[in-house]
Amino acid sequence: MKTKAVRLYGKEDLRLEEFELPQIKEDEILAKVVSDSICMSSYKAAKQGPKHKRIPDNVNENPVIIGHEMAGEILEVGAKWQHKFKPGQKYSIQTALYYEDGPLGVLSAPGYTYPNIGGDATYVVIPRDVLVQDCLLTYDGPGFYPASMAEPLSCVIGAMHANYHTKPGSYMHQMEIVDGGKMAILAGVGPMGLAAINYVVNRKDRKPSLLVVTDIDDVRLQRAADIFTVEWAKENGIELVYLNTAGVENPVEKLKEISGGTGYNDVFAFAPVAPVIEQADAILAFDGCLNFFAGPTNPDFSAKLNFYNVHYAATHITGTSGGNKDDMAEALDCLSKGLDPAGLITHIGGLNAVAETTLNLPNIPGGKKLIYTHKKLPLTAIDDFAEKGKNDPFYADLANLVSKTKGLWNLEAEKYLLENAPEI
Repeated sequence: MKTKAVRLYGKEDLRLEEFELPQIKEDEILAKVVSDSICMSSYKAAKQGPKHKRIPDNVNENPVIIGHEMAGEILEVGAKWQHKFKPGQKYSIQTALYYEDGPLGVLSAPGYTYPNIGGDATYVVIPRDVLVQDCLLTYDGPGFYPASMAEPLSCVIGAMHANYHTKPGSYMHQMEIVDGGKMAILAGVGPMGLAAINYVVNRKDRKPSLLVVTDIDDVRLQRAADIFTVEWAKENGIELVYLNTAGVENPVEKLKEISGGTGYNDVFAFAPVAPVIEQADAILAFDGCLNFFAGPTNPDFSAKLNFYNVHYAATHITGTSGGNKDDMAEALDCLSKGLDPAGLITHIGGLNAVAETTLNLPNIPGGKKLIYTHKKLPLTAIDDFAEKGKNDPFYADLANLVSKTKGLWNLEAEKYLLENAPEI
C-alpha cells in the first residue's frame, strides 16, 4: 500500500513524500492514521536531526516518519496478533517503548526512529516493537481527535502520579498528589496546563481542595477561565483561582496568601524558566513536592533551590518526561468516558501543513495544532474560521459548528471536516 508521509532526512529537513509500505509481517499491523497533533518534541527532533537521541544517525539515508500524537483505525492484523486486535478498531499509541531490542534500544519511539510508522502519515505499519510492549492501545470513545490528545494527557497523568509525600517519622514515599490538599500550576494555561486543569478537576479518585493556576498573559488566562470555569470547578469540589503574577508586586507572598499561609502540597512548573521554578520552590508547604514538568532544551539549564527547606521542611523535587503505557491507558479511559480535550486545540490543518508548522511551532501562538493526515488544508486557527468563511463555505460551516461549543473544536466539526475537506 502506498502512503503519504512527512519524513525527516536531517536537521530542519522535512519532506512530504509518497512511497510504498512493505507488506506486513505476521507480527505487524497495517493501520490508517486519521489525526495527529504536532508536539514541541517533534520540533526539537526536526531542529536537531541526527543529534537528537531518538533520531538514527543514518536518517539521511533511511528517513523516519515524524509525529507521535496519533489516532486512527486498524486495517489489517498479522497472524500473531489476531487474538488481540481486529480490523476496524480505533487506536492510539504510547510512543516511549523502553524496548531494548528497538533500533535505538530504549530510546526507540514511533515518530522519531522508524521508517514506516509516525503520526504524520496516511497509512503506517505498526511494528513488533510497539506490539510486544503493549503500546498499541485501542480507543472505544467517539471521534478521533480525543485519542490524538491521549498522549499529551498521559504526560499530565504521569506527572500527577509521580509526585510523592511522606509522614513524620517515616521515610516511606507515598506516591501521588495530596487528596484534599492545595495545588498550584505555574505558567499553567498553555496546552499542557489546560490538559492538567481538565484532568485534575475531572478526577474521581483524588483531587485538591484548592487549585491555583498562574500565567503572565491575561488573554491566555481568560481563555482558560472561559473553558474551565471557576463555577465548573466548584461543582466538582475544587476552589479554582486564576492569577496573573505579572501584575502582582510579590507573587510568592500573594500565592501564599491565597493558600491561607500554609503554602502548597503539590506545585507544578509548566515552563522551563528559572524564576518560575524558584517561585514554585518558595511556595511549597511542609512536605510539599515540586514537579518540574516542562522539558528544557538547554542541557545546562539550572535554577536555585532552597536546601534549608529540603532539610528542615521535608520539601521534595521530582520531574517527569512523558507518561508510560499505564498513564496512556488511563488517558484513553478518561477520554472514552467523556473527558473532552478540545480546549487544547487551537489550529486545524492537513498533511501538507505539517513540515512548515513543525519547523515554526514556537512562533505560532495558541495551543495544539491538530492535523488530519488525509486532508489538504492550510494550518488555520479555529478563531479565524468565521473570517475565512466569508469567502469559503467550508470554513463558514466549520465556524457555525464550533460556535455551538464556545469556539472549541468538537466531534461534529471533525465529522464534517472528514467528509468535506479536500483529500491530500
